[in-house]
Amino acid sequence: MNDGPRLTHLDETGAARMVDVADKAVTTRVAVAGGAVRMAAETLALITGDGLPKGDVIATARIAGIMAAKRTADLVPLCHPLMLQSVQVEIAADAALPGLRVTARVRVSATTGVEMEALTAVTVACLTIYDMAKAVDRAMVLEDIRLLSKSGGRSGDWQAGPAGA
Repeated sequence: MNDGPRLTHLDETGAARMVDVADKAVTTRVAVAGGAVRMAAETLALITGDGLPKGDVIATARIAGIMAAKRTADLVPLCHPLMLQSVQVEIAADAALPGLRVTARVRVSATTGVEMEALTAVTVACLTIYDMAKAVDRAMVLEDIRLLSKSGGRSGDWQAGPAGA
């Protein structure tokens, strides 16, 4: 399947372990993840017009995503705790969806990447949107949460193809 180095969270006995990254070089690593919350057009109008009683959904979801990225090692087993240098969460209305598109960009100088932090930021931001708007639209769908790009580290740069490809 893969002629590259064997990466695993299993030790010689098959037990789960945290991967040892001590011998890897510290480099600047950046990961970008994206996702969306599809909803009724009326729900999107309420959110973008600040018409929900729970307050500013977009601002709250943005903060939740940033906070989640910082706590990824507490949420994802075997994930390395990292001192993140930058976390940006952008949320944009998309009338064609209809819904909100969420993008997170995370940067660190470390011996391991920040893909999990970017994915966690997007996921928690999407969950926050759902939580704040579920009283008016329980049929919302979280979708297309995925890594969009990563740079830095031994494996180099990577860019996702089109969604669904």
